[in-house]
Amino acid sequence: QVRLVESGGGLVQPGGSLRLSCAASGFGFSTDLMMWIRQAPGKGLEWVAKIDDLGGRQHYADFAKGRFTISRDNAKNTLYLQMSNLRPEDTAVYYCVVGWSVPTDPPGGQGTQVTVSS
Repeated sequence: QVRLVESGGGLVQPGGSLRLSCAASGFGFSTDLMMWIRQAPGKGLEWVAKIDDLGGRQHYADFAKGRFTISRDNAKNTLYLQMSNLRPEDTAVYYCVVGWSVPTDPPGGQGTQVTVSS
């Protein structure tokens, strides 16, 4: 079965950086599109960044461009999101998902909490 375990979140000051990781198992990670999504308090799910199976194509939401970088290591079955110049509005629970469609409900995994605050 598909298992995605996010980690790397935490409390950071505005302007700071974090690197999120997503350990994948139970499916063909290296042949699947992957995506980071997030859910801010009181808001719906929104996509953050997408990456193709080989890591050659990346797409970013407007708010992420120039600040976030998505990458993957298929040998380690791991997806990453490097976030820099973080803003308070980046505060959310971040999830990794298989594919490029934003789910209507939060994924079953716990996600990783990112809190940007001084």
